[in-house]
Amino acid sequence: MILLAGVVAGALNAVGGGGSFVALSALVAGGMPPVMANATTTVAMLPGNATSAWVYRRDVHTFSQPSTIRLTVASVLGGALGAGLLLLLPSASFDAAVPWLLAFATLVLAFGKRLTRAIRIGTPGPAAILAGQFVLSIYGGYFGGAVGLMMLAFWTATTSLDPAKGNPLRVIQVAAVYLTSGLIFVFAANILDQPTYLVTMLLGAMVGGYAGAHLVRRLPATVLRVLVLTTAVAMTTLFFVRAFG
Repeated sequence: MILLAGVVAGALNAVGGGGSFVALSALVAGGMPPVMANATTTVAMLPGNATSAWVYRRDVHTFSQPSTIRLTVASVLGGALGAGLLLLLPSASFDAAVPWLLAFATLVLAFGKRLTRAIRIGTPGPAAILAGQFVLSIYGGYFGGAVGLMMLAFWTATTSLDPAKGNPLRVIQVAAVYLTSGLIFVFAANILDQPTYLVTMLLGAMVGGYAGAHLVRRLPATVLRVLVLTTAVAMTTLFFVRAFG
């Protein structure tokens, strides 16, 4: 179950985001506490994101300002802060917040394009874009659900980046968030106490991430969107039932 969830999660992250829904749910179903499952998911998804980034390396479209390097630095720093918050805040707070975080991420998945069109605010300065990227990366380090789609919506609303060409940049920035938060989790969250789950999920995510990045070039965008959104709704419902049922 964990291996299959890793493959599906890696593929979803490569094609449009939402893989954290599957990975987190599978680990919790396997008996892992939510905070530990979230940290393990972040670490396990990193290699899959890295393999997807490698496939996309020649397809990256960006905007002139801020530079991709500065954007990546904001992602790295925000991811580190988000990971620190996850470890420092009481685990009960995260347990209670998970269903609502999933619900919020699901709404972004469902209505992100409409919200982007509604709130398009032109082209603010590079500092404002970097600040927004930093805030989103904090969320990504703390939880991560749909953070890549939030980034894409934010860039579309504030820059001239074509959303149809933004997926490679999304994958790279999510990988940057996962890199720092994952390193922190490895050394501070004791996720190595359950290495079998971690390694199994990690291997599955690598396979799914590589295959998904190639698959996205063949499947219609509508099919991918429906797949991701269906997964998000199902997992959100399960977590609400688990929390309040």
